[in-house]
Amino acid sequence: ADGVPAWDAATLRTFLSRSGESGDRLHALWVLLSTTGMRRGEAIGLRWKDVDFDHRRLRVVQTITQTRGKVTIGEPKTKSGRRSIALDDATVSVLRDHRKAMLEERMLVGPDFADEGLVFHQPDGAYLRPDAVSAQFLRRVDRYDLERLTLHGLRHTWATLALEQGIHPRVVQERLGHSTIAITLGIYS
Repeated sequence: ADGVPAWDAATLRTFLSRSGESGDRLHALWVLLSTTGMRRGEAIGLRWKDVDFDHRRLRVVQTITQTRGKVTIGEPKTKSGRRSIALDDATVSVLRDHRKAMLEERMLVGPDFADEGLVFHQPDGAYLRPDAVSAQFLRRVDRYDLERLTLHGLRHTWATLALEQGIHPRVVQERLGHSTIAITLGIYS
């Protein structure tokens, strides 16, 4: 996909491996974004009640956006943005480990923990700020000395790799939450 900033599979593996080895608190977020093609706001708005470990699925029903510094919690912009996404076994395993770590962290914080039911949150339970998450991602890319890529580039990476592996464009469209296949093909053709 010319013009769409994306990593190849080897670079993505390097990033995720380094993130995992370093004990990165947001490692599970990077894994989720790169294995689902979710948008940043969808992932940081994800709640545990919307993750079904037994059926290896999650539901996108809430998103967190940031405009001119103001953080807003809302629903996906379009009907197709509200969707169910299948999870692979490795992602489920990473999310289970993340949940355990977050429960341990919550015990340390104690009664000051603000329980919003979020999968990804600040140590005190508060919402993550989207721009801060993107900045943290870029710092890691620089630290690992990898080709520069924005956080949104993980979404492009997932879609590009999926299409290269022969996954049907309609499946990619639905997974990305695009309202039409024309949008998907327009970006990734």
